[in-house]
Parts: sequence; C-alpha cells; structure tokens
Amino acid sequence: MKLFVLAALFVFSGSVALAGPDDFTDGPVITGYGKVTNVEAATQLDAAQTFRVAFDTSKSGEAEVNRTINSAARFLNMQARAGVAPENIDLAVVLHGKAVYDVTRAGPEAADGNPSTELIALLQAQSVRFIVCGQSAGYYDVTAQDLLPGVEMAVSAMTAHALLQQDGFTLNPF
Repeated sequence: MKLFVLAALFVFSGSVALAGPDDFTDGPVITGYGKVTNVEAATQLDAAQTFRVAFDTSKSGEAEVNRTINSAARFLNMQARAGVAPENIDLAVVLHGKAVYDVTRAGPEAADGNPSTELIALLQAQSVRFIVCGQSAGYYDVTAQDLLPGVEMAVSAMTAHALLQQDGFTLNPF
C-alpha cells in the first residue's frame, strides 16, 4: 500500500523536477562554471529581489577548482535563472585554513598553477569579494603579495564574517 501511495504521489504531483547530470548547464552569469538545472515548479523571483550572501570555506580544492568558489558561481547562475537581476546579488567568499592557498598566485599543489584563478576572476567581474583569514594566512606563510589581485586580507575569518553580518550578509551553509 505504501508503495502505491508513493507511486501515485509521484505520478500526480504535477511538475516534478526531474534532472540528471546532463541537465545541468552553466550560465547565464558565469559561463564554464556553476552548473545548475532549471526548476520549472519553482516560484519565479522578482527581478528586484536582493541577496547579500557570504560563503565560508576551509577546504582547499587542491588540484581542482575550490568547491565553495564554484558554489558562489552556482548561486549567481541559479538566482539569475530564477529572475533576479545579477546586479542585485552581493556575494563574499571567506577563506580560512588550507583554502587560503586557493586564492594565491601559485595555487594549491597543482603543477600548472592555481585551478581556481579563472573562476575567481570571473566572479570578481561580478563584484564577488574574496576575503582571506589573516590568522590562517599567517599560519600557512601566505602574505598579501601572494594573493591574487583583488583578494582582501582580514584580521581573521571570524572578523570578516562579523563585519559581513553587520553589513546585512547572511551565511550560506552550503
């Protein structure tokens, strides 16, 4: 009986969002990164809706693009597809721990440089801020001169988040 009810709910629930990996695409704001799928059943957002969101990461992407940095691209693409004007979206990425290497010129342990550099530049072109924890930078011997252009250094990640919250940013837990 439970299986029948579940099947009936599935069949009669209207527009169910069914998507496989091939249904995820990039854009419209960031191309090449931040793949998302369209959710037809989702309520369209008002173009005037505003978002002020901070992302936090301590995990390095190592030889790949940092997952949290890619999530910032996903957020931009998702909201734009839902109807929000990109200029109404303010994002910040706070990096601490080994993630500080992902915003350096040399990058994390990748033979051919930092794999996150291109995406960081694309996000910065959309006014996304990148803020490094000064405490982690000090621990890992990362100086301000090691950082990619436009990357900010804070006293700490805790300080950066406190200031962002005072400025109306919410913390994205994903």
